[in-house]
Amino acid sequence: MKRLSTLLLAAFLAATMLQLPTATAAPQGLTGTETTQISTSYTDLVSQYYKKVNAQAVLDSVHKELAATLAHRHLKGTLPRAFAGSNATNNERAIDLQVEAAQKIAGSHISSTLLTYAAIHGMMDSVRDRYTVFLSPKDYAELNGALDGGDFGGTGIVIQADDSKYIDVSNVVPDGPADKAGVQQDDLITRIDGVSTKGWSTDRASAHLRGKKGTRVTLTLVRNGKLLPSPITITRGTIHQMSVYERMLPGDIGYIALTVFGKSTTDELTTALDRLQKRGARAYIVDLRDNGGGYLDAAVGVSSKFISSGPIVSVESRASSITTLEANDTAVAPVPLVVLVNAHTASASEITSGAIQDSAVGTIMGTKTFGKGVVQTIYPLGDGSAVKITTARYLTPHNRDINHLGITPDVVVAENKGARYGDPKKDAQLARAISFINARIAQLNQADGVTPGN
Repeated sequence: MKRLSTLLLAAFLAATMLQLPTATAAPQGLTGTETTQISTSYTDLVSQYYKKVNAQAVLDSVHKELAATLAHRHLKGTLPRAFAGSNATNNERAIDLQVEAAQKIAGSHISSTLLTYAAIHGMMDSVRDRYTVFLSPKDYAELNGALDGGDFGGTGIVIQADDSKYIDVSNVVPDGPADKAGVQQDDLITRIDGVSTKGWSTDRASAHLRGKKGTRVTLTLVRNGKLLPSPITITRGTIHQMSVYERMLPGDIGYIALTVFGKSTTDELTTALDRLQKRGARAYIVDLRDNGGGYLDAAVGVSSKFISSGPIVSVESRASSITTLEANDTAVAPVPLVVLVNAHTASASEITSGAIQDSAVGTIMGTKTFGKGVVQTIYPLGDGSAVKITTARYLTPHNRDINHLGITPDVVVAENKGARYGDPKKDAQLARAISFINARIAQLNQADGVTPGN
């Protein structure tokens, strides 16, 4: 009875201190969309976050964020504190009333939408988890763009600066305009529309290569040290930003760089592996350096290209229920494999690295990874904004929890100063991976009775 009285007293104090109607009264200053956003965000946080959430901490954090928002605009006024009870609906109402109180102080200086966003930001911040955050419409759109790629008008050429000071074709988008026109990986672009590219930055070259779909651009190319007889004219098309780039390294080693784990990454990787296999790849180097992750299902899909069967990752939710995701039977034939990682290899990249390491189908090389062993779920809020909430943690196939610990490579190789990823001459980690694979191929050949040249 004493506990019940305390809870009732807290609810009463909340209403009294706010000097507003009781917590069950509907607020007057918020739209239906805004009250729904507050309610949804609160419900999702307290029910889906992978640890128990303290309701009072949520309300206190909302108060703090609203007060900071008002102070930032130099708006003066007292924003009373709210007290949480055991009833979730009353707590949601208390947040509504906090926003309405802030709205009265702000007047016309801050919209109710921005104050609602501030309140939701405060809710997410209450759990002190850097991955549990509010995403404004702009933030959410940028996140989707980063994961899923965007479309633009261009040629489908991936470029980098060359030692000769011209522009090097580091990759060509499969079946894109440049690919169809005959541009090849490692071609050197010496002129664009008749203008020398010597000394150009990649940004400047990219600006000339991109353009409206249907327009044309003419390239003068050097291939294998020889100027092509005539320039190649390309009609620009719609290009989708890729997340997987492949090239063949000396010794028939396929090099595959993944920039993110997006919706199309598994399909792109399948295409890249097919192309490399057709060119006779006898080993692979998968580059996950600086890859901050992405979708869980993409991590499973990518891992399954190298792991034929068995667990990829186990996901443990708040209720301690564990779901184990298995390889999906799409693996390529086993060949020597090295996965390059560094301190910025995180999340989905670590799921793939951990799965490959635990299953012993490849060698992890580089430096220790970031150590993000938790999973987030995104909940859209209807107006283009969303909340991203940590809903589970993941374990590697050997039940390792790598959160805040990272994955220690099988072979530790420091990154050289001024490294240019993908270029063995300027990438010490890649050069070490090539050496490692060549030695591994020699071992396998010796075991099979194969001698070089046969």
